[in-house]
Amino acid sequence: MKWQIALVVLVLLCHMYLPKAWAQDTSQPPQTDTTQESSVNEAEESKRKKTVESQKEIENDVSDRQTVPQEESQIPELTPEQKKAEELFVQGEALINATFVKKFDEALLLFDQAAKLNHTKAKEYVAFAHLFGDHLPHNVSRARELLEELAAIGSPRAQMGLAYMYSSGIHFNSSQAKALVYLTFGALGGDPLAQMALGYRYYAGVGVEMKCESALTYYRKVSKTVADGVSVSGGVAVQRIRLQDEAESQGTNSPLLDEDLLQYYHFLADKGDTQAQIVLGQLYYQGGRGVAVNHEQALHYFMTAAESGNPNAYAYLGKMYSEGSPHVPQNNMTALQYFRKAADKNNPIGQAGLGMMYLQGRGVDKDLTKAFRYFSLAADQGWVEGQLQLGIMYFSGLGVRRDYKMAVKFFNLASQGGHVLAYYNLAQMHATGTGVLRSCNTAVELYKNVAERGRWSEMIMDAHRLYKEGHVDAALIKYTFLADLGYEVAQSNVAYILDRGESNLFDRHETLQRALLMYGRAASQGSTTARLKMGDYHYYGYGTDVDYETAATHYRLASEQQHNAQAMFNLGYMHEMGQGLKKDIHLAKRFYDMAAETSMDAQIPVVLALIKLALFYGVADVFNKELEGYKSIATSIDPRFFLGPDWDLYIVTLLILLLGILIVLRRHR
Repeated sequence: MKWQIALVVLVLLCHMYLPKAWAQDTSQPPQTDTTQESSVNEAEESKRKKTVESQKEIENDVSDRQTVPQEESQIPELTPEQKKAEELFVQGEALINATFVKKFDEALLLFDQAAKLNHTKAKEYVAFAHLFGDHLPHNVSRARELLEELAAIGSPRAQMGLAYMYSSGIHFNSSQAKALVYLTFGALGGDPLAQMALGYRYYAGVGVEMKCESALTYYRKVSKTVADGVSVSGGVAVQRIRLQDEAESQGTNSPLLDEDLLQYYHFLADKGDTQAQIVLGQLYYQGGRGVAVNHEQALHYFMTAAESGNPNAYAYLGKMYSEGSPHVPQNNMTALQYFRKAADKNNPIGQAGLGMMYLQGRGVDKDLTKAFRYFSLAADQGWVEGQLQLGIMYFSGLGVRRDYKMAVKFFNLASQGGHVLAYYNLAQMHATGTGVLRSCNTAVELYKNVAERGRWSEMIMDAHRLYKEGHVDAALIKYTFLADLGYEVAQSNVAYILDRGESNLFDRHETLQRALLMYGRAASQGSTTARLKMGDYHYYGYGTDVDYETAATHYRLASEQQHNAQAMFNLGYMHEMGQGLKKDIHLAKRFYDMAAETSMDAQIPVVLALIKLALFYGVADVFNKELEGYKSIATSIDPRFFLGPDWDLYIVTLLILLLGILIVLRRHR
């Protein structure tokens, strides 16, 4: 109770001493914004991308920008040392913000030099690099020193870093109260990661009371930051690899593209295979599946495919010239020509691109009617960008009669294709009750989806790379940081690493407790594997006391909500043994049968379990008391007394070995 009072006092002091405009901006409760209706049109005119946002916010943003030159004129002239530090910092940022090849090692060396010259932003980069042990030596003590120094002068990012250290218990004793204080100050300072972490805490009730409206407030701010930085095409794909799924698949169905397969595509493309050229062009244009964005390579393969008259090649060349990049100069007329060639062949990508040219008047006269027609043609073929733009036109009444129901329809279709701006626009509509019944929970889930697609999502693959390189502790720290931001895949991966005992950061008991905590958070976000693991941990007493009833509750949730065959089998076994559930052979058989029907992999264990039921219980049920002697004999040879509760696994292994021996002997004959 004391820390809660202290927190309230700190927040009140913050509001008292911050400038009034800032305090008002961050303290007002979430309210329905009645000015949202005109937002899409304004965003289209000002930022070349369509988002549903408040007209008042745009006007405030413009007025803020107009005051910047006055503020800059009051900045004192930099000393030679400060100029050198700023030079180093700008060079470093250019390296890590490169659209294509990011040179983190070189950038961190520059940041380290700038930090020694007392450059604040450079110190932030260096502190987190030491904290994560990525590109700089893992040095938590040095990270702590830098973060405390920066937090003392009001750095929001440093406050976020200290919040993480207190939350995770790294170097500090774990203190959710102190973590919450630092997160609050970081969020008030405008740090999107602090806002995201605080939004997740209110969303999931971590260390605070669960409050949907508070979560909405923070997630909305982060989502706006993400949406402002996303292009019309939707941005770079985010890879989310679950370590357990990757280990179980053993390379099959991996979200990463196999190097041999990539080389095979290169071989086919060089031989003139148009389809392989298009695949490689798309991979290098958008990135993903472990392939870095490389517009130079993308241009090469699209140009080669275009020589064969491929409409997809024409369309993507139009997109590249429309957007522009270091390797492809922006050129509206060239983009228009390629879009026309693609659209003439009924290509939806080309149709959507041509619609954008008419919508914005780029290379042609602005014509909303033609824009609407081309977007409709693209949307009819299921192209996500056409669906998104139709939603925006219906929302804002651009060239058509304003229709919120049609806007929701097309935003939903575009969101099914994974477009970030479609999620954002739907979130705005649900948050304000525009065209739909207002739903805080739905809005928060949509905003959360958008927030998790920010640039910081690249850290998921960074952590995966560290894990694959054998830097397990560094990967664990980075995954834990992402887990605090609310990423379910990071929570699952933290729990997986701890469950397997691959990290030496904590003792065995604390490791299992932390794994249980992360499995719980991942399970609450819908992870089937995590829910099943929650049952296992309570059944066997890992990180907690043995509790069969709680284990059965988790298995039941995994069975009923996610139709997990393993959970059904476990429920059958618990009914058979009377552990946490009523001993009932008929219910046990029912759950065993359900497991076999749900998954082919469960059929052999189910057959063995049913044979056991027939052997140990069937005879006694038929003959009842007449065969008490036989029952006692059967009980005395029960394999559970000799092999333990996992006797069936040993028998299955033995049967497989016998089958293997038979196959070998038959081949010799």
